[in-house]
Amino acid sequence: MEAFNADVLRRLLIAAPAILIAITFHEVAHGFVAYKLGDPTAKFTGRLTLNPLVHIDPFGTILLPLMMYYFTNGQFVFGYAKPVPINPMNFKNPRKGMALSAAAGPVVNILLALASTLILRLLIIPLMSVMPEAASEAVLKPLGMIAISSIVVNVVLASFNMIPIPPLDGGRVLTGLLPPRQAMSFSRIEPYGFIIVLILIYTRIANYLIMPVISFFLKLFQVS
Repeated sequence: MEAFNADVLRRLLIAAPAILIAITFHEVAHGFVAYKLGDPTAKFTGRLTLNPLVHIDPFGTILLPLMMYYFTNGQFVFGYAKPVPINPMNFKNPRKGMALSAAAGPVVNILLALASTLILRLLIIPLMSVMPEAASEAVLKPLGMIAISSIVVNVVLASFNMIPIPPLDGGRVLTGLLPPRQAMSFSRIEPYGFIIVLILIYTRIANYLIMPVISFFLKLFQVS
């Protein structure tokens, strides 16, 4: 039991920085692009900050990752932050503005996964071959595990959020791409969006939507 608890703690400590950074940058990206397109709501509410404490959601950032870790036996950890407020009425083109600000989150997550890959391949791994073994085990190996966790977390976060169902980012991007009449009809499912997503996850239909995307990026970043 002690060994299990130590292993659980180690995995969570490795995953926690990756999750916090991923969700913080994800939300700030939404607000930053919205701000550049004319909506200052996120700025006025203090959400254009990389301070993760501002973005923490008690359930999505703390309880959900712990629950997913427990129910998947440590194989999968996922979370989310408090959504950044955006007022589409401040955009010159509300539908285009919402689509672009929505897409910003997943795009930033893929860029973070790329940055983590470069740090791992160009810095951590080369240093492991020249530094003393004790220092490598104590410092570089944990950093390498955090980098790998960052790649996986960011790829999963981006892929999951691009499921084309509102209020997920993919749903808002699709709403912005559809003709106005169809977009209005499609947006009406938003109040039921999370229920639909939960059903897709429970029935594993979501796997067919996101697993090919996750596998593509993990192979691209040479993680799988």
